[in-house]
Amino acid sequence: MTISTEALEILARQEIEVPSWAYGNSGTRFKVFSTPGTPRTVQEKISDAAQVHKHTGLAPTVALHYPWDKVDDFGELRSFAEGLGMKLGTINSNTFQDDAYKFGSLTHSDPAVRRMAIDHHLQCVDVMDATGSRDLKIWLADGSNYPGQADIRTRQDLLHESLVEIYDRLGDDQRMVLEYKFFEPAFYHMDVPDWGTSYVQVAALGDRAMVCLDTGHHAPGTNIEFIVAQLLRLGKLGSFDFNSRFYADDDLIVGAADPFQLFRIMYEVVVGGGMADDTPVAFMLDQCHNVEDKIIGQIRSVLNVQEMSARALLVDRNALHQAQRAGDVMGANGIFMDAFYTDVRADLAQWRESRGLPADPIAAYVASGYREHIEADRVGGNQASWGA
Repeated sequence: MTISTEALEILARQEIEVPSWAYGNSGTRFKVFSTPGTPRTVQEKISDAAQVHKHTGLAPTVALHYPWDKVDDFGELRSFAEGLGMKLGTINSNTFQDDAYKFGSLTHSDPAVRRMAIDHHLQCVDVMDATGSRDLKIWLADGSNYPGQADIRTRQDLLHESLVEIYDRLGDDQRMVLEYKFFEPAFYHMDVPDWGTSYVQVAALGDRAMVCLDTGHHAPGTNIEFIVAQLLRLGKLGSFDFNSRFYADDDLIVGAADPFQLFRIMYEVVVGGGMADDTPVAFMLDQCHNVEDKIIGQIRSVLNVQEMSARALLVDRNALHQAQRAGDVMGANGIFMDAFYTDVRADLAQWRESRGLPADPIAAYVASGYREHIEADRVGGNQASWGA
């Protein structure tokens, strides 16, 4: 099978947002590793992100984390990004590192702490106004470690009240996307542990509140593509955080652990309209590169998403639907697997060349000398890490 002209037109619209924090030093809870050439400022992070777009044509936006990426003038930062051919994308809030949030933020029993957390999100919307960003992404570390520690029901009510105030501050062209995670850092219960809780909360807010699905935030064995299908069906899938995991929230390169899962997810995205011209679905990476080269890791990640999207577009949906209606179990599965096993790399390389992009983006980046340049230039100062 070869990629059709129609499928290539769809792929030409695909954009995958990269996260600023992916270019900083990262590691585990035991050790954060330093790397020569690591950005020291948000401007240097954006410069690295621009390399990913330069070589792939897939990543024209970079997400910011506030206050990790705080600057005095976000309008000026926007101009800097645009000068590199980049846009500033999702603004990610942070209510999980201040001491005040030890027992929660938007769900805290103390009104003063909730006020602090709400005000932080209102500041994030101010940043969105200055950067032209559409999405405010909220992930909460809120939860409890022991039965009886917290009033679970009351915390849901408090979360709703907090989200209402934040939602009301959004502009007409801005959205809120609420992420979920089934455990960590809280281990007995998380206040937003799953897609259902996120859906219930955002559905109560309005049309501009949607669910963010992080592919690493599920219990082992979870059928993530079912969640994708359901949220698309309900019109509430706002964005993806793409990564990969072997055990829990590993934040590895997307598709690294289970490329078939990524294919299955992208198939549901395709059939659910998630790659249509007017799709509300935003694709973003959420990864930490602990031991691999950060820019190469991001290039590989966006290429993996593109490749599995292309394979998903190869599925003969008419033949598949006929086999499904006829109860032809193995016939239907065979049609599905034929698309997955099709090697589309040569077709995508040719397509890239037709658009003035390198056939092999990673080889082109390595040959560019950019890595050697930043290693020689970025000497001194404080290297950025996942938390700054």
